[in-house]
Amino acid sequence: MLLAIDTATDACSVALFDGETLVARAHEITGRGHAERLVPMIAALPEGGRADTILVDCGPGSFTGLRVGLATARALGLGWSAEVHGYSSLALMAAMAFAKADTPDRLAVTILGGHGEMFVQRFTTDPFAEIAPLASLTPEAAVAVIDEPLLLGNAAAQLAALAGKGDAIDLLPDAAKAPLLPHAFRSLPPHPIYGRAPDARPSQ
Repeated sequence: MLLAIDTATDACSVALFDGETLVARAHEITGRGHAERLVPMIAALPEGGRADTILVDCGPGSFTGLRVGLATARALGLGWSAEVHGYSSLALMAAMAFAKADTPDRLAVTILGGHGEMFVQRFTTDPFAEIAPLASLTPEAAVAVIDEPLLLGNAAAQLAALAGKGDAIDLLPDAAKAPLLPHAFRSLPPHPIYGRAPDARPSQ
């Protein structure tokens, strides 16, 4: 069995799989309520969500949400003697879009970051691959590097409006779609992907 956990954005979702077959899922828009909802959502799955393998969204996204998801995945992995692997929130959103027949073969995923910046990453399909590494950019800098015809994520509409071109879809990652990712993209170490340097600096 495989348990997928996604708390990187305003959505909180869990899904239980038997091989590639979806057994049960739950998806809620929680905002900052991941800590209160995640464990009850897992407990409500068949057999309490117990699995041999756990997949968890490592970000980028909400700092608090990431920490909740990763801490829960690691604790369950320890308690169940289960393997724990990670995936990128942006890669999952790209895979979700590419699964639809009318999606162009190139797209960019962009979500709101901190300090007026946005996390941006570009993807292509057939085979699924990153066009460029994850970056945290100002909207103006993002417009300068993105030429994909489709933009995904909660910053997509803002970026499309600024660029004056491109279709925008407001999309959130969903744990039930995690198997859409190629194996290499769902075998990351279970560590947070913050996407930018931390704000705090060591004292001198």
